[in-house]
Amino acid sequence: MTATVTAPAGARTASTAMIWSALAVVYVVWGSTYLAIRIVVEAEIPPMLGMASRFLAAALLLATFLTLRSGARRLKVTGRELLGSGVVGLLLLAFGNGAVAVAEQTVPSGLAALLVAAVPLWLMLLRVGGGERPRLLTWIGVLIGFGGAALLSVSGGDTSAKPLSVAILVLGTISWAVGSRFSPRLGLPRDPLVATTYEMAIGGTAMILIGILRGEPGRLHLGAVDTEGWLALAYLVVFGSLLAYTAYSYLLANAPISLIGTYAYVNPAVAVFLGWLILSEHVTTTILIGGAVVVLGVALVVTAERRPATASVAAKAPASGAGAPPAE
Repeated sequence: MTATVTAPAGARTASTAMIWSALAVVYVVWGSTYLAIRIVVEAEIPPMLGMASRFLAAALLLATFLTLRSGARRLKVTGRELLGSGVVGLLLLAFGNGAVAVAEQTVPSGLAALLVAAVPLWLMLLRVGGGERPRLLTWIGVLIGFGGAALLSVSGGDTSAKPLSVAILVLGTISWAVGSRFSPRLGLPRDPLVATTYEMAIGGTAMILIGILRGEPGRLHLGAVDTEGWLALAYLVVFGSLLAYTAYSYLLANAPISLIGTYAYVNPAVAVFLGWLILSEHVTTTILIGGAVVVLGVALVVTAERRPATASVAAKAPASGAGAPPAE
């Protein structure tokens, strides 16, 4: 691996260590959020209002931290930056994450992981629809990774889910893929922490409105929520939103989209491992094979999306030295 990873056009050059650190956070933390979301909805917290409180609380905490550290001026953005943050907040959070929460009222976590693992396939279709021709090795890695995620997902056995919930989850994954694909072109704030703050604030606000339209306020009874539900919600605020979503926003601005999309393969593997480690869940041969296939798919995508040869990069790089165009 070279010293840097090819980033979206216009993004600042990022070190390999920073990108892989952010990927590790997204891999591990988001692999655990399926369980946390399921605990929240099973604790009688309506899904949209629960996720809205998650992102609004995280946005408030992050904005407070940035203000105390650097002053309120750090949060100042242009109209275009605010609009771009709003679009990403709607696509990734309100429609993407919100769909997962709504669907997980009936969709088992294994099936949810399988459907979310389709995000890289939607990303590939968006790339092809935009006139790009991804490398053959990228195609192979995506398909192998999806196959591994499928093995992990069906290993749990329970696949009963309402068709409407499955459809909602599929639409949510498409929304997430669209937002991830086009976010580098929307003129977001250059500071990933500032961008994350506005995305979570706008996405969370939209979730409240959607929750009201779904009649969720009438189903919310705070006194009936157990301790596990509150702890799961707190975990989603601190780790799922503040830590992992900030890392994901950083990746969107600094790493190739196909490399970022590998989180959708790894998350199911992480979920299985945590289930074995913490809950003593039985690990079958199918799970071991599925995990190995996921790792193979990720390795192929990483190989395909590596930075081109140094000479080629030097020939293509802009005079400012900001980095080469994306290797997508």
